[in-house]
Amino acid sequence: MTGYTSWASLRRDDVSRETLGNVTDWRGVAQGKYPEAIEELDAYVELLRTLGVERGLIGPRETDRIWERHILNCAAVADDRELVPQGATVVDVGTGAGLPGFVWAVVRPDLRVTLVESMKRRVDFLNLVVDELSLGDRVQVFRGRAEDLAGSVSGRVVTARAVAPMSRLVGWLTPLAEPGGELVVLKGRNVAEELAEAAPEMAAIEAGSVQVHVCGEAWLEEPTMVVQIADFKPGRGGKSRGSGHRRR
Repeated sequence: MTGYTSWASLRRDDVSRETLGNVTDWRGVAQGKYPEAIEELDAYVELLRTLGVERGLIGPRETDRIWERHILNCAAVADDRELVPQGATVVDVGTGAGLPGFVWAVVRPDLRVTLVESMKRRVDFLNLVVDELSLGDRVQVFRGRAEDLAGSVSGRVVTARAVAPMSRLVGWLTPLAEPGGELVVLKGRNVAEELAEAAPEMAAIEAGSVQVHVCGEAWLEEPTMVVQIADFKPGRGGKSRGSGHRRR
């Protein structure tokens, strides 16, 4: 269960918290929480630490904190069935190295995930991970910009992590949501400011529900902030960079 607070009343102080103990074995935490997925998570982390760094998808300074900062940060969101319903189709826009999409597909085999990425070197890495982890039955990769894929790609849940401010994401993500679908966007501590700046875009799509959830608060040193938007009219798309060529 995640914590919830109204975005309209959220302030920076509300998202800060004290460290929960001196937990350093984050891989051990992952094994305890996701024992059936740990082998696939290990394989994915190894690819991130090696090819991911070599190809510039993840910074070399991130290698020592991949489990906490990236793997568990994403997995905590997938734990909540209210945010990511059972059996949902998911579209992960601007997925980069596959976050959160790959993590969700591994810890939640019931999901069907589409990874959207515009840069060829990233798409090549994503396809490699799909093959290495044998995820072809639940993960597909599309090369293209979000606004070019409306009508070709859609999901019950449309997500993004570390891609752009909410003011831009709203226009990119809403056209990819199925009727009755929702946006589930992973954000940082400046979520309140981003939502305030995105007020015109929220009004344009007539968003009926905008909520901020705190995921993993009981066990992560820095829990994951998530914006959930539902009951909206599809946007017309925004501007983003990259190629519109489709891959697998």
